[in-house]
Amino acid sequence: MHSATVHNDTAFHPSTFILLGIPGMQDKHIWIAIPFCSLYILALVGNGTILYIIMMDRALHEPMYLFLCLLSITDVILCSTTLPKMLTIFWLKYHVISFHGCLTQMFFVHAVFATESAVLLAMAFDRYVAICRPLHYTSILNAAMIGKIGLACVIRGLLFVFPFVILIERLPFCGHHIIPHTYCEHMGIAKLACASIKPNTIYGLTVALSITGMDVVLIASSYVLILQAVLRLPSKDAQFRAFSTCGAHICVILVFYIPAFFSFFTHRFGHQVPPQVHIVLANLYLLVPPVLNPMVYGINTKQIRLKIFGFFVERM
Repeated sequence: MHSATVHNDTAFHPSTFILLGIPGMQDKHIWIAIPFCSLYILALVGNGTILYIIMMDRALHEPMYLFLCLLSITDVILCSTTLPKMLTIFWLKYHVISFHGCLTQMFFVHAVFATESAVLLAMAFDRYVAICRPLHYTSILNAAMIGKIGLACVIRGLLFVFPFVILIERLPFCGHHIIPHTYCEHMGIAKLACASIKPNTIYGLTVALSITGMDVVLIASSYVLILQAVLRLPSKDAQFRAFSTCGAHICVILVFYIPAFFSFFTHRFGHQVPPQVHIVLANLYLLVPPVLNPMVYGINTKQIRLKIFGFFVERM
């Protein structure tokens, strides 16, 4: 009787999953891991440097830099949820992950992505207020408001992603435990189930379109208003600097959202997309933005660039 119960539990929820990595490219895993590992190190060094400089210099404890600090924290967590496990798959050939470990990874991947999306929206709002409402900047974005915005970004990500865990927990897997991916994500796990995953699909689409999609619309609206204000600047040089800064920001935002939405909709509608393309892009949207953000938002900012330069000069 006891053995039958164990068997049924195992059929309902496997004790472990097997992450294949990139199907069809297993013989190249050892080489593919090198650029991914290099990008991961760059992300850690870049974001770590930004965090250190902002935390150590009280002159940088202003809204723009505090939001940048929050972005760097989410960047480090975002790439760290997947890269270490991916490298153990590629280099150590250790493909096993526990069922609850897989759900934990899934939760953090989606929750931190949603949080970073909210932080990018907050940063777009910060730039809008600074450029379009400069006289009210300090009164609107005071310390209390920044704290509330940061807390709201985190809570929103946790609240909207937690139902993913419940939706996966309710599914039976009937012994299916091989995930053709490098990390655990909601629909990648749900597709293994031997029951209807319609609630998973509906809720996933709802979150993507109503939450992340709304962030994209609001960020785009903010930058349209910012660019309109920039066009009214009398100095051509000031216009050029503002356009170059906004252009760099918009490029990073596109790199963050386009691969993410591609991966998301491919799970549901892109049955003709080669799995190798899907998986590589699904990894890049978690890794490339953490590499680019410190350069675009940090080094592109004059005050931080001077601090970094001074930091290295002192140690030479």
